[in-house]
Amino acid sequence: MFIIGFSDINSNQISDNRDEKHSDHQASVMYKGNLLKHLRAFIETARTGSASAAASRLFLSQPSISQQIRALEDELDRTLFERHGPRMRLTPAGKALLDMARPLVDRLDALPDDFARRYGSLEAGEVRVAAGESTIMHLLPPLLMRFRHKHPGIFVHLHNVTGADGLGMIRADQVDFAVGSMLDVPDDIDYRPIYHFDPVLIMHRDHPLARKRQPTLADISPHGLILPPQRLSTYQLVDMVFQKHGLPFRVTLEVGGWEVIKRYVGLGMGLSIVTSICITQTDLEHLIVRDMSNYFPQRSYGVVKRRGAYLSPQAERFIDLMSPELFAKPIGADKAM
Repeated sequence: MFIIGFSDINSNQISDNRDEKHSDHQASVMYKGNLLKHLRAFIETARTGSASAAASRLFLSQPSISQQIRALEDELDRTLFERHGPRMRLTPAGKALLDMARPLVDRLDALPDDFARRYGSLEAGEVRVAAGESTIMHLLPPLLMRFRHKHPGIFVHLHNVTGADGLGMIRADQVDFAVGSMLDVPDDIDYRPIYHFDPVLIMHRDHPLARKRQPTLADISPHGLILPPQRLSTYQLVDMVFQKHGLPFRVTLEVGGWEVIKRYVGLGMGLSIVTSICITQTDLEHLIVRDMSNYFPQRSYGVVKRRGAYLSPQAERFIDLMSPELFAKPIGADKAM
């Protein structure tokens, strides 16, 4: 009787409890299976600041992106975005999740290439590099020749950009890394110097300072300088050094690019302070070059990437080939003094 009574009273409850546990288990399995999709939707929305833009990049609908983000917020019991009309801004919880999720998703996305690197050869793939025009012209050619010789099947895409635009592309994961020079490194960026070059003063052969073997900053101060725009590191470095020595300097022309600067210096329009890597044998035949290492520090050039970014095997291989011995002692300072 006790047994019959127990069965009669609890059979429905037992069945309901089993159904509920089964349903919870299915929901858990379903969520874990979709977690990567949810995280991708979350990361793309964080990158673009818009669910619509994220949907376009992931080839999904905007409602689908919004639904995946809501599912993630429900599971974590945290609001991940502040919504201001169509724009979406990360909350502190969202920023914390982005820092944790992005490396994980990057590693998962790179898994096929990583597997190929460990168990096969690098015969295909792509490397996306951002660099300024001067770096592309003077620093990268020997490196690209070496890389192309060793890995002819890997496509290299060079983006010709300024420093600020290059950082923007790195942060948006539009390039694997950049090659350039940095003075101030933001907290979210890693900079690894690889090459170092001396600073040099260049001038027309008929310039009054051409007769001086070791011109000083005081000698240079009254004469007009041709420099890159103020937003670039070369201008900032010149300004810092002259201020340190309590001397004024005068800029007669602002223009970007070493080749353009050398052209105008060759026309006798002013002096300039450049990095020795841009001085060629042809330049030595037309310009006077003087070493300025007593006043200006060496300029470093190296790899710039997002902190915590997981690079593809192709990108890592490209960086591995960036060895300092690729460049001999720069032409210019010794021969032209």
